[in-house]
Amino acid sequence: MKLRSKEWFARKGKDGFIYRAWMKNQGIPADMFEGKPVIGICNTWSELTPCNAHLRDLAEAVKKGVLEAGGFPLEFPVMSLGETLMKPTAMLFRNLASMDVEESIRANPIDGVILLCGCDKTTPSLVMGACSVDLPTIVVSGGAMLTGKYKGKDIGTSDLWRFADESKKGLLSEEEMNMAEAGMCRSIGHCAVMGTASTMAGMVESLGLTLPGNAAIPAADSNRKVLARMSGRRIVQLIKDDVKMSDILKREAFENAIKVNAAIGGSTNFAIHLMAIAGRIGVELNLEDFDHFSKDIPLVANLQPSGKYFMEDLYYAGGIPAVMNSIQAALNRDVLTVNGRTIAENIADQVSLNDEVISSTDQPFNPRSGIVVLKGNLCENGAVIKPSAATPALMKHRGKAVVFENIEDYKAKIDSPDLDVDANSVLVLKNVGPKGYPGMPEVGNMGIPKKLLEKGVNDMVRISDGRMSGTGFGTVVLHVSPESAIGGTLALVQDGDEIELDVEARKLNLLVDAKELNLRKQNLKLDLNVYSRGYCKLYVDHVEQAHLGADLDFLKGGSGSEVLRDSH
Repeated sequence: MKLRSKEWFARKGKDGFIYRAWMKNQGIPADMFEGKPVIGICNTWSELTPCNAHLRDLAEAVKKGVLEAGGFPLEFPVMSLGETLMKPTAMLFRNLASMDVEESIRANPIDGVILLCGCDKTTPSLVMGACSVDLPTIVVSGGAMLTGKYKGKDIGTSDLWRFADESKKGLLSEEEMNMAEAGMCRSIGHCAVMGTASTMAGMVESLGLTLPGNAAIPAADSNRKVLARMSGRRIVQLIKDDVKMSDILKREAFENAIKVNAAIGGSTNFAIHLMAIAGRIGVELNLEDFDHFSKDIPLVANLQPSGKYFMEDLYYAGGIPAVMNSIQAALNRDVLTVNGRTIAENIADQVSLNDEVISSTDQPFNPRSGIVVLKGNLCENGAVIKPSAATPALMKHRGKAVVFENIEDYKAKIDSPDLDVDANSVLVLKNVGPKGYPGMPEVGNMGIPKKLLEKGVNDMVRISDGRMSGTGFGTVVLHVSPESAIGGTLALVQDGDEIELDVEARKLNLLVDAKELNLRKQNLKLDLNVYSRGYCKLYVDHVEQAHLGADLDFLKGGSGSEVLRDSH
């Protein structure tokens, strides 16, 4: 087998001396440098990323597997993106983290990679960066936390939105909120529901980048360490067989991922991340593909926020392999995966162990699933909605716009008793897109105005150029492209304008005369020059729109594994 690491460790004279001698200060024996494949363990561990705070422990399990298979494991850190703490939004830094990953892998003596990830953006950023180098790679997710508990009930992150509404209505005291807070995140791991983190874990498994079962094993379950250890063993064989990411990530694998995402009720964020990954590996994928390949796939996984159960329940019911078995007739089953087997071989005997959690396609939990792509004069390049988390009665709706010019305007007005809004209104939030915020935050599932909550209104049509948390729900239109900050039609919406949503017809239109819209556009003032330095300026200057994956335009594709210069 041809090893990149030999360009460092197999050298004679001064150059080889330098590379080996400094590594030996860690107590590494000489024979580790004698032709063993070097496995880079790319770790997003950080105490500022609570979802990933256990990954140092998981890395040790990976190392054991690598050593058992005759490899040389070397762990290295990369930028970690903590969804709960980072401001203005972790999404702003997804592309930056991917650059960190790409250059860390390319610049170092690494023959194959294990990607350790968990929290929402850590998975796509690591996969994007690794794709641009294209070495043998396996992903190991950190796993979801155990199901939360509150007053004898199961709870998860999706309940946060319900608790917030109940608190706003005065139905939940501060003491009760504190009790729920203490019971929600009761173990290591990421969100216990089918939020974005679990969606990303399901994505990499359905793409074939993980060993079977990766997505659903709870973080606290010892089988998570077993999977990590087996992944460490397997990566060594992938290097020997010279199976790179591009050998796994074919167009058919992306189609499978879209179908599985529909079946599990995955996050709308899935679209923006899968588009970015496809762009890095060189697979043609467009926004319409998400609608096309998911439209005939029903919801077979009964998981919050689209359903009832939690990731822990999905594991006991058979995990993603059982979901894929349920929808196998729709899948590309001859696609290769990192364990050396095809999808068909991996899911052959993986039937559902609990029909309440994973159903058949004949009796699904919801015939509506996946990501629906909307088009119209309000979103010429597209917008998305998740039907399984929406209110059926609002899927065809016409109402007058209540406009918030930015997130500060929204926060100042949403609970004002003077807000001119009723249950039929359409809430519109501008300037929260990739360039406008910047970073496209998860604020699209705007809260229901307090005065409507008090009247029993629990859902409304909401439209923005931002994203929403995968844990969120409601009739929420997201990722409107082009965004308002660059002069998209969304920027022209005014209070009282009529908006028509027709999900079945895939349409979203602003019912304002074209002549009036042209007049408004002439008077529109745009300013994206508020960022004058650093990464924010780089991001705003180069980020693409949501319908293209919001990657930086100069990061599309990859540079391969060759180092730029040999300094020794």
